[in-house]
Amino acid sequence: MTIFTPIDDGHADLSSHDSFVRGAPHNTFARLRHEDPLAWCDYKGGQGFWSVTRHHDILELNRDSKLLSSARGIRMEDQTYEEYLARRTFQETDPPEHTRTRVLVAKAFSQPVIAQFAEQIRKLCDDILDTALAQGSFDATKEIARQLPMRMLGQILGTPDSDLDWLVEKGDQLIANTDPEFTKHVLDQVDTEAYRLMPFRSPAGAELYEYAKKLMADKQARGDTKGVLHLILQPDSHGNVISELEFRNFFCLLVAAGNDTTRYSIAASLFALANRPVLMEQLRNGGTSIWETAPDEFIRWASPTMHFRRTATRDFELHGKTVKEGDKVLLWFVSGNRDEEAFESPFEIDLARTPNRHIAFGQGGPHICLGMWLARLEVRILLQEFVKRVKLLEQAGPHEFLRSNFIGGIKRLPVKVTLQ
Repeated sequence: MTIFTPIDDGHADLSSHDSFVRGAPHNTFARLRHEDPLAWCDYKGGQGFWSVTRHHDILELNRDSKLLSSARGIRMEDQTYEEYLARRTFQETDPPEHTRTRVLVAKAFSQPVIAQFAEQIRKLCDDILDTALAQGSFDATKEIARQLPMRMLGQILGTPDSDLDWLVEKGDQLIANTDPEFTKHVLDQVDTEAYRLMPFRSPAGAELYEYAKKLMADKQARGDTKGVLHLILQPDSHGNVISELEFRNFFCLLVAAGNDTTRYSIAASLFALANRPVLMEQLRNGGTSIWETAPDEFIRWASPTMHFRRTATRDFELHGKTVKEGDKVLLWFVSGNRDEEAFESPFEIDLARTPNRHIAFGQGGPHICLGMWLARLEVRILLQEFVKRVKLLEQAGPHEFLRSNFIGGIKRLPVKVTLQ
């Protein structure tokens, strides 16, 4: 057994956040892929759900938005139609509505636009590593993995640096709303009925709403046209503009998902480097080609967004079972990315893996991650600068995972470094 070996007993309760506090229960996912690839799961918090765990099935189902709708929620929790309307982002819509909104925001996250941030990201990495590595021993999640997406978020949003810690704190309260370390309003532990019309059922959503409104008013008053928020507010070729509610919910999504998922991809990458020293050598000596493939392999291995939920719009058959109209169907990307039928040695990290048909960005469907080009670029540049400076990275104490079956990540990673 190595530190990369799954430790669950193969029968984890996928509806329980506590089943994920030692990492994703990969033995359970492996059993389901082999024995029950469309498994019914009871859920004490509401209506049960179907778990889809094979890579091929996830890809196929994710493509079919007419069969599986996002317009009734994308998380496991049940919600009323009133709650859905108040809290939804464009992630929780189907084409053609989803397509209309996506067109308005996608230009700001296209590969050419994101590529222009490369030098800014490299400078941020230099500053972050100067501070972190000088300590010798530190929490890599806090001092490195959290810092880069947080500071890059400020560049994208055009927000003052003094606001970044507050923004990320509020984002954590939203997307990590099942972990008592990040919020007092833990979704499955306290009564959150008062916040049922707020994003992620959290009061932090209301605070971010007000911040976004003031931010844009200030920017418009100054004639400030920098940052992607300005691009998002521009009319499309048909004169359509994003509504105020769409903008506010998108802002919350950008602060939460845009920060946390990249943070946990970087944390997983550093965890891997600390426990597989050969990976450091491969990155240092692999030439330019290794940087074309390594970021996606680290992201596949991290799989920070572990599932998205869909809702069946009609009855259908799969693996000899009948999914009924209205049933919740969870697509477990974290399982698909460890599927032995799709990846050779999926539990190991092959930095030259190609092709790499991972689904960490929700590939195959209309909801493919807007931020995928930025995530790849941040992971690549951070690791490039890291291996230039660090000779040896070692884990210096136990790591800790986020308490969540939605977002998977190492929230604490003590390390020590030996510099070049």
